[in-house]
Amino acid sequence: MSVSASYVLRQGLQWGRIIRSSNIAMVASRRLHHEGQKALPSLPVPELDLTLSKYLKTVKPLVTDDEFRLTSEIVKKFASQDGIGAKLQSLLEARAKNTENWLADWWINAAYLDCRGPVVVWSSPGLVFPLQEFKTLDDQLTFAAKVIAGTLDYKIMVDNKTVPVERMGKDVLDMSQYFKILGTCRIPGVTRDSIQFYGQSANPPKHIVVAHNNHFFKIDVYGKDGRPLNVRQLVHQLRNVVERSTHPTHPIGILTTQNRNVWGKAYKELRKDKTNRASIEEIQRCIFLVALDGPVVNPTGNEMTDAALTCVHGNGPQGYAGNRWYDKTIQFVVGKKGAVGLTYEHTPAEGPPIANLMDHIMDYMMAGKEQQQAEELSRPHRLMFNISADIKQDIEDAKVALESLVEDLEMTCFKFSGFGKKFIKSHQLSPDSFLQMAIQLAFYRIHKEPGAHYESASTRKFIHGRTETIRSCSVESVTFAKAMLNEDMPNAEKVKCLREAVEAHKNYAINAVNGMGVDRHLLGLKLAAIEAGMDVPTLFMDVGYLRSSHMRLSTSQVPARCEAFMCFGPLVPDGYGCCYNPRENEVYFGTSAFNSSPETYSGTFREALEQSLMEMHDVLVEDSLKAKL
Repeated sequence: MSVSASYVLRQGLQWGRIIRSSNIAMVASRRLHHEGQKALPSLPVPELDLTLSKYLKTVKPLVTDDEFRLTSEIVKKFASQDGIGAKLQSLLEARAKNTENWLADWWINAAYLDCRGPVVVWSSPGLVFPLQEFKTLDDQLTFAAKVIAGTLDYKIMVDNKTVPVERMGKDVLDMSQYFKILGTCRIPGVTRDSIQFYGQSANPPKHIVVAHNNHFFKIDVYGKDGRPLNVRQLVHQLRNVVERSTHPTHPIGILTTQNRNVWGKAYKELRKDKTNRASIEEIQRCIFLVALDGPVVNPTGNEMTDAALTCVHGNGPQGYAGNRWYDKTIQFVVGKKGAVGLTYEHTPAEGPPIANLMDHIMDYMMAGKEQQQAEELSRPHRLMFNISADIKQDIEDAKVALESLVEDLEMTCFKFSGFGKKFIKSHQLSPDSFLQMAIQLAFYRIHKEPGAHYESASTRKFIHGRTETIRSCSVESVTFAKAMLNEDMPNAEKVKCLREAVEAHKNYAINAVNGMGVDRHLLGLKLAAIEAGMDVPTLFMDVGYLRSSHMRLSTSQVPARCEAFMCFGPLVPDGYGCCYNPRENEVYFGTSAFNSSPETYSGTFREALEQSLMEMHDVLVEDSLKAKL
């Protein structure tokens, strides 16, 4: 045997072993997915008395003594043996026995598909990638091509069900959201929307859609041999799109920013035309959408904030809102100068699967692996639309409505460099609970009163689990805020209050992730009443319920390995949005408020938050130094 033949044989045996071990790992991972997901427990229905006692505790810091007495009486009547609460609890328990997750179907409708406000600002978050600096069109298109290639690389794990199974401690988590984000689209309806998971169909999509200057193009991203196109080929396809769409056309995509009832009616009208129907279906079925934008419109002077606004609403009719299809679950945004990220339609998934996808894309880019060239099927196919006079008017109406939203939302996004998770952990404190208390303190510092405070907790340890609310405003958080703002309070007492507030938050968070929070149970009781044709109980019209569920602080931790952050609008007109990515030595924040509220401004909130964080840092350091003496 020649040396070269021997080498080839050895290489063949080696690759055989690698392929076999890779196949074994893939089979094992698939088995873990199948068995782990199958074995997940059902979401529990908490005991009624337990939920109501927690509920009263969360109401107390937000109401007067007289209001609390009234709320307590209403709760007592609701919970009595012959009260409506016991009947509703029985209905809920019966539902739980007959479903894998008693909340899942109700939640997707109540939280998303039944909501008739625009998805833009009010529902869909933005995720800002590490910012880039593009000097040429080639830079922009190459980055976009790498985003596409990285996502297709991630899709291999999705298709093979080898996305690494996540755990919370020893508990396996539900992974279904990871398989619902590619090839998915929300479909508008006149009174209720629906959602389609094309990626899970018998004939899954093999194309993406690229938007440029309001034109939409279908690009087949797999070759004749089934291989994905490589970066070089994707750049070629994107360049073709840009060359064929040098001038803007009718911003048909802006219709997706409208009130859902209005968009639902326009959608029915638009689909009457055969050409429109075919184009819409290609957009809805695509794996994901890529929006190629020009330079930032109306820059704020803060690149992070500019990128966030571009991701959330595209800077409106004067910007790139027409260069979007906001019903798509995943829609990447690649701006001309380096503002990059995505906007995602919230119905099928929370932030972590989206952030995980982004981390994979960035890792893929860093690795710089070059794939083999695939045999291309076609050049980009322009999706045509016939725009009637009625649809033109619908577009104009959508522009007016969106302009109002864009003018109202203001954001301040920033990197806090004072410290990160490492410092907080060094003081044996939970980083998330610590940051939540900083947000509470910032709000109290500005408004001189506590604010109802929503933080999302994952319930993915249960089958089809989504979220529960962590009510971060507590008796302990208010005591802590007052202590920190009291100059006469001894430092040791401030640290004691801080630790007690952090511990109270951590305990509530543990209850929430175990399906023992307040809000989802109360929602279930309310929906059980509605479904049974009963009147909505007085409990849900009481000042205690209304004030404690008017979440003036809407917050979420969305960790990512790279320097990125998620952002979204406030939940209520007089509130703040605050999303954060805590890293070892810094924290990335995306904060928001509405201009129409004279009480709130995200710039003021940033200042109060940074001041609160540094003061909390300083009291811990001082206390630690005293302990060493």
